[in-house]
Amino acid sequence: MTTPEHTPEVADEFDQRVASGLAFLRRRLSGQYQVDEFGFDPELTEQVFQPVLRLLYRDWFRTEVLDVKNLPAEGGALVVGNHSGTIALDALMLTVACHDEHPAQRHLRLLGADFVFKLPFVSELARKSGATLACNPDVERLLEAGELVGVFPEGFKGVGKKFADRYKLQRFGRGGFVSAALRTRKPIVPVAIVGAEEIYPLLGDVKPLARLIGAPYFPITPTFPWLGPLGLLPLPSKWLIRFGEPIDTAPYADRADDPAVVFNLADHVRETIQGMLHELLELRPDAFGP
Repeated sequence: MTTPEHTPEVADEFDQRVASGLAFLRRRLSGQYQVDEFGFDPELTEQVFQPVLRLLYRDWFRTEVLDVKNLPAEGGALVVGNHSGTIALDALMLTVACHDEHPAQRHLRLLGADFVFKLPFVSELARKSGATLACNPDVERLLEAGELVGVFPEGFKGVGKKFADRYKLQRFGRGGFVSAALRTRKPIVPVAIVGAEEIYPLLGDVKPLARLIGAPYFPITPTFPWLGPLGLLPLPSKWLIRFGEPIDTAPYADRADDPAVVFNLADHVRETIQGMLHELLELRPDAFGP
């Protein structure tokens, strides 16, 4: 009697996976793969990085995405989101959402702080997965090339805020992301992410230790450092991600160097995301619900 796990269909699927894996290894070992000028390796991202992240995205955080239709199917766009979570898993989950939930399976090119690209091994992984340094020249080049660019203007102020301040957006800095969008005439897509605030509830920050290791903060959470390595396991909060309606920047393109225009548009984006967060929190009454 043939059991379900030994049916010809299952065997064929297994054989195909083995053949695909071996072909992937041959290409990697022979150097027959491509990276772009920023170091982005699409094949490695799709075959290795995203399957790992997908386990968190689908099974651990049970992520739901709303209004993905607002993400352009082609062409450049600046995707602006709220930042939180002590460890920036929200940025990584957003890359999975853009690729898996949108029919065009678009890659999101994240912008990272200097600190990220000074870390051994992490810097290389960031480059391979499509991230680049958060500077306007690189942002404009990516947008002009028709890429989706992900930016979190709160920076470390957002990721490192205490749990008591959850879902309260921090200041957006000088609005450099806005001027890049204006110069390239690309739309800004606001994104609200609910769920990351609960994965590592930040209770305190040991600043002397942070300065000693050159980190922006040294987090104290309910599980870290008390549980050692186990304290790095994120709590299984329920995630919701909503893409807002694109904001057209073309009418302001000739005023990219006007600080008042840049500030007002950045403030508009911030208020839009804050309003979206309030709406999502009402949709998710229980942070650890199904």
